[in-house]
Amino acid sequence: MSAATTEALLQTPLYDLHLALGARMVPFAGYAMPVQYPDGLLREHQHTRQAAGLFDVSHMGQITLHGPEAAAALETLLPMDVLGLAPHRQRYGLLLTDDGGILDDLMFVNRDLAQGGDLTLVVNGACKHADLAHLQARIGQRCEVRAHFERALLALQGPLAVTALARLLPGVQDLVFMTGGAFTWHGASLYATRSGYTGEDGFEISLPADAAIDFARALLAQPEVHPVGLGARNSLRLEAGLCLYGQDIDTHTTPIEAGLAWAIQKVRRRGGAREGGFPGAERVLAQLDGSLPLSRVRVGLRAQQRVPVREPAPLHTPAGLPVGQVTSGLLSPTLDVPIAMGYVPPEHASPGTVLHAIVRGKPVPMEVVPLPFVAPRYHRG
Repeated sequence: MSAATTEALLQTPLYDLHLALGARMVPFAGYAMPVQYPDGLLREHQHTRQAAGLFDVSHMGQITLHGPEAAAALETLLPMDVLGLAPHRQRYGLLLTDDGGILDDLMFVNRDLAQGGDLTLVVNGACKHADLAHLQARIGQRCEVRAHFERALLALQGPLAVTALARLLPGVQDLVFMTGGAFTWHGASLYATRSGYTGEDGFEISLPADAAIDFARALLAQPEVHPVGLGARNSLRLEAGLCLYGQDIDTHTTPIEAGLAWAIQKVRRRGGAREGGFPGAERVLAQLDGSLPLSRVRVGLRAQQRVPVREPAPLHTPAGLPVGQVTSGLLSPTLDVPIAMGYVPPEHASPGTVLHAIVRGKPVPMEVVPLPFVAPRYHRG
């Protein structure tokens, strides 16, 4: 990036550390972010799968909801069970438009709301200001909505992440997948959840901006930990079959089309104790129970030739009929074959179906395969 470009972008609290580590910086969600370090994308990806990778995800938005009605209020905006979420448990959530499209996907954790704590949301960086305005407009009269966009957020991912982090935060090893806890490090208040965006075991750690560089350096001093940039974060999440907002899901995509029905708990479905009551519920629940047929669904695709397939490559039948589009695609570092996700009509979505991705005018045969491409290794206890 040029100096002029850099000056126009926001900087995370770890910006100076990225430069000191030799990162190649790129614009992302309005921030100057590290796409890779001198080791390169492939080694960073492999190191995360084998040991522990440290990611700066401070561009994402941290928002807290406070007050006795916070859980009930949030439940009016997404099709997840918020009221039933136990203290220090975390869930994946979806903010929906009034017709059931996805405004954003997010993570939310109950930081002991009943005892004066809060619900903390982590939303996508490119959506955070719109999400904040949406929350304030829709539920700001029922609970207090606070932005904490100045806080840092680090992700430590990989099978040895727990080994490294436990040296700095004793007790963190007791967390299991999708749980969180409060910790103190050198006087700074941290909150860690055992979750992430790679399919590996790992943690996301929220902490004050002024403690971020020192804490990151302490992590990087652990023999298991290497810095990892956005490039490997993208290849890791695609291998794990995870959606990237703005590519794989958006306001024109419903949760059911996106294959995210698993995230809608029974209590919010038809026949559940708190059925519906969220934006777009009629459409989403009709798609979920099959009374409203789907026109397209998200699928995994594995190339039969060693030709990288990237978004937005069109998808055709072998006979040349256009049926869909690739939304994310790259050469999988773990599988050493091109993989992709995209949308096609249900009649073309069965595993084993062969479709052609059109790359530079030429067809590349791809087979529809189940997601994820690489099995997750979350620590469920």
